Order: sequence, then C-alpha cells, then structure tokens
Amino acid sequence: MAASRHVHSMTAFARTEQAAPFGTLQVEIRSVNQRYLEPHFRLHESLRDLEPLLREALRTRLARGKVECSVRFESADTADTAQAPAVNAQRLKEIADALATIQQQVPSAVPPTTLALLNQPGVMETQHLDQDAIKAAAKTLFDQALNELIDARAREGDKLAEMITTRLAAVSEQVATVRSLLPQILERQRAQLLERLEVAKTELDPQRLEAELVLVAQKADVDEELDRLTAHIEEVSHQLAQKGPKGRRLDFLMQELNREANTLSSKSVVAETTRCAVELKVLIEQMREQIQNIE
Repeated sequence: MAASRHVHSMTAFARTEQAAPFGTLQVEIRSVNQRYLEPHFRLHESLRDLEPLLREALRTRLARGKVECSVRFESADTADTAQAPAVNAQRLKEIADALATIQQQVPSAVPPTTLALLNQPGVMETQHLDQDAIKAAAKTLFDQALNELIDARAREGDKLAEMITTRLAAVSEQVATVRSLLPQILERQRAQLLERLEVAKTELDPQRLEAELVLVAQKADVDEELDRLTAHIEEVSHQLAQKGPKGRRLDFLMQELNREANTLSSKSVVAETTRCAVELKVLIEQMREQIQNIE
C-alpha cells in the first residue's frame, strides 16, 4: 500500500549491543503512545553528560511518544571502574637488573618480596580508559538503536495504515448504501406523514400541507451529512499518504466522522439507515482506537 510507509506507530522497541576492548555497551529504546514527545533516560554514570546530545537526536527524529532510553556500560575490568591497574614491565625489569647488581656486590642482602616490588614507584601504573572513545561508541550505538526503533515504528505503521484503509473503505460502502436509500427514505417519510394526517382526520390547507411535507423532507434529508462524510473520508486517505506526523489530525477527523454519523442516526426514519449509522460508528471507533498509536 503506497500510503503505509508514511504512517509510523508510536509503539516499538529496539536494542543494540557492542563489545570492545574497553568493555560492553548496550542501548535499549522503547516507545509507547503519548500526546507529545516525552523522553526519559537511564545512562551509566560515566555517560551522563551524553544526555543532551541523545535528547536532541530524539527530538530531531521523533515527534510524539513516551520514549524510554537506557544506555548501559560494563568495563572490561570486572570491578567496573574507570581505571584498570597494570604492571609496568619496563620499570620492573629495571628494578630486577638493579637487584641483580646488588646481589652480586652484596651477597648477604635480602631480596625484596613480591609485594614490596609492586609497591616500588612506577611498577604499578594505572591505565586510563579512553572516555572519549567510549562516549563516541555509545553515541554511534544509540543512533543505530534509534534507526531500528524508527524502522520498527514504520513496520507497525504499515499494519495500522492497512487496517484503517480497510475500515475506511467499509465506511465509504455504508455512505453509498445510505445515499442509494435517500429516495426511499424521503418517500417513506412523506407517506408516514400523510398516514398520520388521515388517521387524525385533520384537514389542512393544501399550501400548509405542502409546507409541512417540505419541512419533513428537509429534516429527513441526510444528503449534506453524506457529503461531509465523503469529504472526511477523502481527507483521511489524503493524510495517510502525507509524510510526517499525522496522528492528531487523524484523531480530529475521527471526531468529525463520528459527529456526522450521530447526526445521520438522529435523522434516521428507516431501519436500513439506522443500521448503517450504527455500523458507521463501530467502524469509526475501530479506526480511532488504532489512530491513538499513530505518531
């Protein structure tokens, strides 16, 4: 369906993960329907200053939805610290060479313990993790997850658009049915009025009688409502084919469709019209429920 790729659902989920020498990053993004864009972030402590950048990325790509974003980081060091200790092999060799020289010159000297060697200046050094590299990787991973989320929202939007289009065709069929019944509706209304007048044995002036018949015909005439229903149906189809957010506009159109269906029901004078009006309201409500999920 041509219009479907322009419809995005607000309900979706995406997860991406990356293992690197510095550790493991994992990004999860889930979204549900919401009137406005409402992002929430849970970031690893070392990545908190990324939030403004990630928040702006969401605003650029999404228009509506409650969006939960989680970015987890597990350092390659099991202690999960920003630093990992390591032995400076070169410094340790220098100390070992010096100890060998001392041992040759002072054989009675007591060699140091392993712990004492580790405590010598420069033997143990701290390796700093490259925070810039970690943040860059986290941002790239977040963008990938966001792309997957948008793809998922589009796939779900395909299903919503297909369902709405099917119901819209059914609405058009009901409108066509009522339109075909119009001559019958007006004739039956006229016959009912004449019958009531005959039963009541009421004598009216011919001009007055004709005026009453015209008034009844006007009240029973739903041609204007049918025209507005047709116009709203066409506008819904038009909106489905447009790019960008459209959920609010579609929701407004559902209200207008429902308004005309109610008017049609109130003017009903034959069972067929009543049945069509009821079916219209059922179809419109089914569409409205799905439209609540459209961005």
